[in-house]
Amino acid sequence: MPVLNLLAFETSSDVCSVALLVGDQLQMRRTSGQKHSSLILPMADELLAEFGLTVSQLNAVAFGRGPGSFTGLRIGAGVVQGIAFAAGLPVVPVSSLAALAQGDDSDRIAVAVDAHMRQVYWGTFERNAEGLMQAAMAEQLVNPDEIEIPAAGKWIGVGSGWDAYADALSGRMVSRLAQWQQHCYPLAQQIALLGQAAFQKGDCVTPEQASPVYLRDKVAKKMHER
Repeated sequence: MPVLNLLAFETSSDVCSVALLVGDQLQMRRTSGQKHSSLILPMADELLAEFGLTVSQLNAVAFGRGPGSFTGLRIGAGVVQGIAFAAGLPVVPVSSLAALAQGDDSDRIAVAVDAHMRQVYWGTFERNAEGLMQAAMAEQLVNPDEIEIPAAGKWIGVGSGWDAYADALSGRMVSRLAQWQQHCYPLAQQIALLGQAAFQKGDCVTPEQASPVYLRDKVAKKMHER
C-alpha cells in the first residue's frame, strides 16, 4: 500500500493543533489560547518542512469538523478549504468528539464538551478491533442532566463538559461511570489517525463540502446569515 501523506487540523477547542501523518510516522504541533488564526498555518508549514514535503505531495487533508467552538471551527474549515482547493485535494471530516475519545486508552468513552448555555455536546464511543473509536449513539446537544445514558458497562468520561458539569453528568450516568478525566481536549494527532481510516474507506468530501458541524442549528444559522 502506498505511503499516505495526511495533514490534519483540530481547532474546535481552546487548544489548536496540527498533525502530519506520513506512513507510520506522526508528528504534531499544538498551542493554547486565542491564537488559532495566527499560528495554524505556521505550524502546518513547520511540519511539512520537517518531513521535506510540500502541499502538492499530500494525499488529503483532515479536520475536526466539530461540534465545538463556532469561531474555532470556522477557522479550521476555512484553512482546510483553502489548502484543498489550491492543491486539488480531498478533505476528510472527522468528529471532534470522536477525536477526543480516541485520545484516551479506554474502550468505552463518554464525551461531554461544554457548549455553554448550560448544555453539552454529548457522544459515546467504543473501540473497535482496529483500535479506533466508533460512535455508539448519535451526537447530541443536550442539558447535562438529560444526557442519553449509554449501554451497560463501565465508561470513562472525558471533555470540558465533565470539567464544568461533573455532578450532573455523574448523577445521570450513575453506576455506569468508572471515572472521568480532567482537562482533556481533541487533538490533531487523533484527527489524523481517524482520518487515515476514513480516507482508506473513501469517506472524503470535496473542499466546498468541508463544513463544520455545529449541532446548535439556530445559532449557527444566525452567524451564517451575518
